[in-house]
Amino acid sequence: MNVKKFKPVTPSLRKRQVLTGLKKVEGLFPVKNLLKSKSSTAGRNNSGSITVRHRGGGVKRKYRVIDFKRSKLEVKGTVKAICYDPNRTCNLALVSYVDGEYAFILAPVGLEVGHEVVSSSSADIKPGNAKLLKDIPIGTLVHNVELKPGAGGQIARSAGSYVQVMAKEEDVALLRMPSGELRKVKANCRATIGQVGNLDHEKRNLGKAGITRKLGIRPTVRGVSMNPVDHPLGGGEGRTSGGRHPVTPWGLPTRGYKTRKNKRTNKFIVKRRK
Repeated sequence: MNVKKFKPVTPSLRKRQVLTGLKKVEGLFPVKNLLKSKSSTAGRNNSGSITVRHRGGGVKRKYRVIDFKRSKLEVKGTVKAICYDPNRTCNLALVSYVDGEYAFILAPVGLEVGHEVVSSSSADIKPGNAKLLKDIPIGTLVHNVELKPGAGGQIARSAGSYVQVMAKEEDVALLRMPSGELRKVKANCRATIGQVGNLDHEKRNLGKAGITRKLGIRPTVRGVSMNPVDHPLGGGEGRTSGGRHPVTPWGLPTRGYKTRKNKRTNKFIVKRRK
């Protein structure tokens, strides 16, 4: 994939960088049943209250149905195209299986059009192949890792992320997460070989506020520029820096404040990320 830069003929084009060279999904005939309609929630819950701020508007998207489970065992498939997905940072690979079915999978680094992929315990250690953690050698980089057997991949799905298999004993595998955390996962969970692709995603520069609005992101106002009725950091004569530690609009600390409340899975964490 290429990073395209623009001549600075306008202020918004001066630093803009976009990614090019991907195939449009809508132009591919077999993917009609792999596209679903996707309604915008604009950050609201089922009662209409805003639960996630700064969301709304944006260009309409269609959801790409992705095979996170890789449950089509022992059936080889060929990569037909590498496609853009507006719902995530990584790209997708359109796979055509020998039995005539098509599926989208996350495209790892090194997977190109014409390559073969398979989900099998005897599969080679090649990008795009899926295996159980107990069959993957120690030190291998993997992505799309399951937390529960058969539930589908949940870990390391964004652009450039990966998990490293550190050790295995009995029915447990020790994984190093993208955050640096060491975590135990059942060895009969499935993972896909390789690092998630689209490493150039971080080089993207939107260039202007209008592109952010097209992505469905609304403007964000600083707390210190609000009134006291709207934010704990608001108000004051002249410009102020807040006068207290950074907090949310509801008064909760935002720097270093621990919000994890899932004690049920603490036993699986061997080493914290901090």
